[in-house]
Amino acid sequence: HQDPDRVRRSTPAAINRAIDRETDRRITRYAAMSEERIRQRIHALEREWDVERVLELNAAALSLGGLLLARQGEQRWLLLPAVVMGFLLQHAVQGWCPPLPILRRLGVRTRSEIDREKYRLLSLLETDAT
Repeated sequence: HQDPDRVRRSTPAAINRAIDRETDRRITRYAAMSEERIRQRIHALEREWDVERVLELNAAALSLGGLLLARQGEQRWLLLPAVVMGFLLQHAVQGWCPPLPILRRLGVRTRSEIDREKYRLLSLLETDAT
């Protein structure tokens, strides 16, 4: 079973705090909006890509690109998928890889961070219903 906080533990505290502040800011902003707008935000959160999905997409795209370039005759391009797969393996084992700090600085969140916002907004809807 995968540790849901391994990415947060591998991310500098300042970046985690920035992501948390942004999430809190959105929750506060949506708390003042209509039920319909809150439901729209919840729907968007259900579709938001988490850091794992972004890493997987990038790894697949770069690996495929390297393989296609190698097929054109430049065998050194095979290094690209080898390096990318090494990064993905490192992430699977340690919860960290070289692209992770960049993605986190860009604000790409973990599933648990996305869910925190989603469930807080859902609780606002439940509070309004009572």
